[in-house]
Amino acid sequence: MTSVSELQQLQDSQGAVRSTAASTPLHFGNPQEEFLAARNETALFDLTGRTQLELTGADRQKFLHSFCTNEIRNLKPGQSCEAFVTTIQGKVFGHIYVFAEENSLWIDSVAGWEDRLYAHLDKYLISEKVQFHRRSAEFTDFYVSGPQSAVRLDQLALPATGLELHRHTRSQLEGIPISIRRVDWLKELGFLLQVPTSQAAAAWKSFTDSVLKPAGHEAFEGLRILAMLPHYGIDITEDNLAQEVARTDRAISFNKGCYLGQEPIARIDSMGHVNQELRGLRLDSGPLPSHLAKVLMPGEVREAGIVTSSAWDYSQNTPVALAVLKRNYMSAGKRLHVLVSEQEVPSTVFDRS
Repeated sequence: MTSVSELQQLQDSQGAVRSTAASTPLHFGNPQEEFLAARNETALFDLTGRTQLELTGADRQKFLHSFCTNEIRNLKPGQSCEAFVTTIQGKVFGHIYVFAEENSLWIDSVAGWEDRLYAHLDKYLISEKVQFHRRSAEFTDFYVSGPQSAVRLDQLALPATGLELHRHTRSQLEGIPISIRRVDWLKELGFLLQVPTSQAAAAWKSFTDSVLKPAGHEAFEGLRILAMLPHYGIDITEDNLAQEVARTDRAISFNKGCYLGQEPIARIDSMGHVNQELRGLRLDSGPLPSHLAKVLMPGEVREAGIVTSSAWDYSQNTPVALAVLKRNYMSAGKRLHVLVSEQEVPSTVFDRS
């Protein structure tokens, strides 16, 4: 019996509903309650399978600094940042979070990207003192989110209160080593918990037996879209320029030295805008629009953009979506139509503010 199956069996005993036998839970019986718990109190999400790559060696920070958009070279142990790995054209090869430890850098990103990331970085490794370590199978990510999340983790003797955004620390729960990483992905206070996969089931049991409510993918997706957190490979791809992701203030530094893709990114900054950007849409009614559904300007034939992902906002009982919108249509409050099952459904643009 593998530790992953142990975790799945434990979750199934708690009422987990899945789309496939191997997938993370869609919900635990009531996605609306789970959504509201994450909004108003605390919820625990299973993010099993996320990409995790560790870099060691004396040149690790200088090397990674040269291939992504944010400041890596100056990260101190216990600090982190969000960044894009970009191509020479300034397009998004990946969306990553980098955590600095005493003797290594950890990269965390969406599931299924380890091979591509490893190959991309390894291609540029010449004589630098850097070693890559694939850790995706060795470690499992859980995410705790909600206004009371720090308090609940403190009750488990995991030091969360006072941990600032983009800071992380290490602790233990009943002998299980846990990395506690402050990343407010869903707008509310949030912590990414990294545990050894071999002990993931034991950690989940300790969390859910005490103070944390388990929640599933459906609630997470709704909260993710409301927070305008893109999912690489779905909302953004290598076709997108870095500034089109609408996270420039969080993921791009314009003060750092040369890196792959810097010139086109700097040129776009001097121009002042891109021709399209990621935005949120709140639809007036359901059902959920499909991936790549057309967004239209009312009364016009031309397209205003395309939907990239959608989910249910259980706080207002309406669908929400992320969409790449053309520049003339992306201002907050703009009324647009989304083509859903050949019907035009009115919607309103929103952004992170």
